[in-house]
Amino acid sequence: MKVTKTISIDVPDLGAKIKAAREADPRSLKAICKAVGMSQMNWYRIEDEKQSLPIEKLRKIEEVLGIDFGVNFEGNTDV
Repeated sequence: MKVTKTISIDVPDLGAKIKAAREADPRSLKAICKAVGMSQMNWYRIEDEKQSLPIEKLRKIEEVLGIDFGVNFEGNTDV
């Protein structure tokens, strides 16, 4: 049997931070999206904060852009 738990946190201005990091990167959006494994349309939706962002995808974005956005779930003790 599987028991699952979904935790969501609000991270103000994360989309703007992702956009700024992308714009500071010398690669094209197409190249960054290919490295992350997502479409350009989804990337823009994330920058505009029009969709949720799975933590796994955020970690991949951080890895590709070489930046830590400081998002963590530590201290969340809700069960």
